[in-house]
Amino acid sequence: MSNTYGEWLRQRREAAGLTQQELADMAFMTRSHIAHIEAGRRMPSREDARRLDMALGTGDVLTSFLPQEDEAVADYFEAALQLEKQAVMIRESAVTFVPGLLQTKSYAQAVLSTTFPPLSEKERDKRLVTRLKRTKLLDDPVTPAFWALLDEGVLHRLVGGRDVMADQLRHLVHLVESGRVRVHVMPRGTGAYPVMQGMLSLMWFEDQPPVAYSEGIRVAKVHDAPAIVEQLQGAYHLALSDALPLRESLALLNAKAKDYGTDA
Repeated sequence: MSNTYGEWLRQRREAAGLTQQELADMAFMTRSHIAHIEAGRRMPSREDARRLDMALGTGDVLTSFLPQEDEAVADYFEAALQLEKQAVMIRESAVTFVPGLLQTKSYAQAVLSTTFPPLSEKERDKRLVTRLKRTKLLDDPVTPAFWALLDEGVLHRLVGGRDVMADQLRHLVHLVESGRVRVHVMPRGTGAYPVMQGMLSLMWFEDQPPVAYSEGIRVAKVHDAPAIVEQLQGAYHLALSDALPLRESLALLNAKAKDYGTDA
């Protein structure tokens, strides 16, 4: 990644007589995020760039000159997408769909077709390309270490049809058997449990504090306040303690995949 963008930000910050912490406070960001941008290790989301422009009085320069990576995602997911790329460990919980990083192409197509208002075919194709690019993170044999906590309802929800579900669950089985990810299933008989209110992603990094990302219906937030992140980590691990062990979860995934692969 070229560091021209980060160097320009540093020069403008220093010209304004601001420390990294002062700029971070003005732009509602963390100091470590500013440091990563200036060092060329990370690019800001479009919303972050707009806030930096406002804080520095640079018009729309930082926003306009963001490198175009041709990544199409919902606006509220932009910041989480950039963090996801830097994470060395990710733990997610899902109550509705298989997490995006674990989705097959056909499953992702079916999920994107549920968006309302409906996406144009062009926009849907762009988002599909971005989602499939995200799955390439798992091509690395080690990083990020990925755990998924899936509500059992995710396995029973017929997304895209029986063939699509069979292929998706076989993909999860392959990832687990290869040792690349861990998947734990929360049995339907468990009842209410922490983190069942929506999607939660916990991310850890080599050189900055952990963050959390939570998402509901058109509502999403990146949490970096240490106390809140710690609470969300605690809720996740409390829920995980009630989930099926890895071997039992794998057996359930296998059984359900075979069930979908059997003609009704």
